Amino acid sequence: MRIAPEGKAAPASAFGGGIRLASLPPLSLYVHVPWCVRKCPYCDFNSHELKGELPEQEYLSALRADLEQALPLIWGRQVHTVFIGGGTPSLLSAAAVDEMLAMFRACLNLWPDAEITMEANPGTVEAARFQDYARSGVNRVSLGIQSFDDAALAALGRIHDSAQARRAIEAAQKAFGRVNLDLMFALPGQSPDACRADLQTAMAFGTEHLSLYNLTLEPNTVFAKYPPPALPDDDTAAAMQDTVAQLAEEGGWQRYEVSAYARPQGRSRHNLNYWEFGDYLGIGPGAHGKLSFPDRILRQSRLRQPQSWMTAALQRQGGHIAEERSVEASELPFEFMLNALRLKHGVSAASFEERTGLSLAAILPVVNRAVAKGLLQSDPSRIQATPLGWRFLNDLQAMFLD
Repeated sequence: MRIAPEGKAAPASAFGGGIRLASLPPLSLYVHVPWCVRKCPYCDFNSHELKGELPEQEYLSALRADLEQALPLIWGRQVHTVFIGGGTPSLLSAAAVDEMLAMFRACLNLWPDAEITMEANPGTVEAARFQDYARSGVNRVSLGIQSFDDAALAALGRIHDSAQARRAIEAAQKAFGRVNLDLMFALPGQSPDACRADLQTAMAFGTEHLSLYNLTLEPNTVFAKYPPPALPDDDTAAAMQDTVAQLAEEGGWQRYEVSAYARPQGRSRHNLNYWEFGDYLGIGPGAHGKLSFPDRILRQSRLRQPQSWMTAALQRQGGHIAEERSVEASELPFEFMLNALRLKHGVSAASFEERTGLSLAAILPVVNRAVAKGLLQSDPSRIQATPLGWRFLNDLQAMFLD
């Protein structure tokens, strides 16, 4: 994507004029349900083991209070997608999900055909409850399968086994038109053949979407402190990733993002909005949000502890917001590229200006260096990583920190 002579510097005023957005990007809603049956040792999400009964009514009241306090920030804007994540949202009763979605319809300008996704743990799935979720308006479910191997599931600390995973998929396919399966590879003790078998089992169900992740040891997790034995080495993990990509694409799932594979028309609209640097309001404990205005881009995060968030949200004095700040113009190139370069076909070059309010001149020197290194395509109309750039994506993204 070379769009200026090599070495030509961005003008000194590239960031000095501030942010000027001609139009606002699409808006999504993210809802965090923080409780789970048991915290998985690899999980770095804001999830908390449920002790006692789920405080559904207090949670829903706090969620309404959180949403209503945020409404002035998004007046008049349409919400294109909703994602209910966790934790384990499928711990919620059918009545709670119905009340939640009714709340969103009453408070928000929600598109009639909005994609409404809900995450579910196979260990908490009930077929009748899935049918009720669908009747309430959930039209896409994401199942955390992770593996079909019982030994691997035990090593990962999952609460379900292979038989429950299969039953959950079948129940989901009967209830919802759109189903995603989360699968992990490079698991403790996993062989290349076992990795292949896991994927082939997942593919046999024919769902429209597969999310295929390499197990990583994230900071502040049990696995980071006590690494599991017999993890595949880096070369073996890389070979597994290549195998996974090849098998999925041969089976008819197009890889459109680093970890996302979809049948035609099966891409996740909600996640695409993230990767294309769209806006999202995040509500619930620990939820993050990004909201654009004509002259600034706002980042927010909520209090992480469920009880602290609920108490503060219900007081309606803004104490449930843990952090709120305007993104500096100098930070936007990295924030944009951190998302856009994850997409296999990248984004249009024009979208950088549309979504950041900055001139392309602000990133010309870095773009040209990345093109010269073979990490970015030289197409002037697109911002797209080359195969080499995708393989060394972290290094490519980090170039835009300069």
